[in-house]
Amino acid sequence: MSKLRYFYDLMSQPCRMLYIFLEQTKIPYERNLVNLGKGQHLTEEFKAINRFQKAPCIIDKDLHLAESVAIVRYLAREYKFPEHWYPTDSRKRARIDEYLEWQHHNTRAVCAIYFQYMWLRPRMMGTKVNPDRAEELKQKMEDCLDFIENDYLGGNNKFLVGDEISVADLFASCEIEQPKMAGFDPCAGRPKLTAWMARVREATNPYYDEAHKLVYKINPNSAPKPKL
Repeated sequence: MSKLRYFYDLMSQPCRMLYIFLEQTKIPYERNLVNLGKGQHLTEEFKAINRFQKAPCIIDKDLHLAESVAIVRYLAREYKFPEHWYPTDSRKRARIDEYLEWQHHNTRAVCAIYFQYMWLRPRMMGTKVNPDRAEELKQKMEDCLDFIENDYLGGNNKFLVGDEISVADLFASCEIEQPKMAGFDPCAGRPKLTAWMARVREATNPYYDEAHKLVYKINPNSAPKPKL
């Protein structure tokens, strides 16, 4: 039986999410690193793997599939793994799906755009940071994080949609880690988000830390402090 082939770069938030997920669920897979910084995803060779020329993506037998949310939903149909990740219960799954759809224009968008504007583009393209624009992007990110703190984590839930970790937590935490590389601390002044991030990391280590090695290397201050 051929293994699922996974194409990824851990600089990418969705790539980190799927790396942690695949390791946690023990779905057999083959690692295929794609260096986004060197443009390996833009080659004709990679276009034959994924017509969108983006990572992450998978090949499973004759299926070529991109988009991290679509990949998770496909894996849930084709492979067996612990129920809590993406429950078959319709209402529980609906709550997870609600977050997965909401995140596109919220957690994912605001954290990624801030990181790109403040850190990635200045280094790759030599662009200058406009303080007014930076503050505007930062405020949008702050508003989104405050909503997660006060709404998603405002009750007694241990995780975003209940007391068990799900794919929603992996998607969210990997996105929230990203602006740390630009020197932003998403946990500052948010005790519930801080505690939740720690729970997600504890529940998925050592794979969480493996996936975020580059984040911690770029900004050592973002690395979790060892317990005394």
